[in-house]
Amino acid sequence: MQHIVATIALAPVLLWQGRQARAKVPRLPEPSGQRSGMVGTGTMLRVLIVGDSAAAGVGATTQAEALSGGLINALQDSFQLHWKLIATTGHTTANALEDLQAIGAEPYDVIITSLGVNDVTEQHSLRQWRAAQTALLALLQSRFEARHIFVCGLPPMHRFPALPQPLRWYIGARARQFDSELQALTEVTPQCEFVPLNFFSGIGTEAMASDGFHPGPAIYRQWAEEIAGRIRSQFGSWC
Repeated sequence: MQHIVATIALAPVLLWQGRQARAKVPRLPEPSGQRSGMVGTGTMLRVLIVGDSAAAGVGATTQAEALSGGLINALQDSFQLHWKLIATTGHTTANALEDLQAIGAEPYDVIITSLGVNDVTEQHSLRQWRAAQTALLALLQSRFEARHIFVCGLPPMHRFPALPQPLRWYIGARARQFDSELQALTEVTPQCEFVPLNFFSGIGTEAMASDGFHPGPAIYRQWAEEIAGRIRSQFGSWC
């Protein structure tokens, strides 16, 4: 209740700061590099990464420094990876769903999702968020025959240096609500595993990208290692 009251009282300030942040935060490009391929040795593992600018690697110079590159580096000695990245800056969960509905269906052993930041900044409700994520997970399991989905939580937005206070406090609180809702959804959805990004909090903000909003290469590397470890635990018996 306190949060709702404070939000109403601060609404004019939050609105103004939101507009200022959108105008001032530099728009970094998506990194260059391949977005699909086959690499590695061992048992074949089909991997799809779906998401927004973080999944696309914004904040890294090349895909080799981004999430996809980190995963390839961590897994290519254990699996023959057939991988693909479908991610776009600014995408909400609904946008990602539309993209996936428009492409040809093919089966994947592992699908990794990274969505939510734009759902928060675009002021989607928790009901809209859960409905969109429910539809996304259903599509990944039916159309793409996902054997296991790693659903990445939201980053600690309350620590994003690009956001001034009290906007940072407000956005951070909303992100935590979305994160909790997402975790609850994965717990009742078969073949889904929630991957919290709270380990980001242990990394200094100097490891973030120059825009103060996206991960830098060091964060992408730790993120990739976290997911790679979970993939080995889930599929290690294949090796």
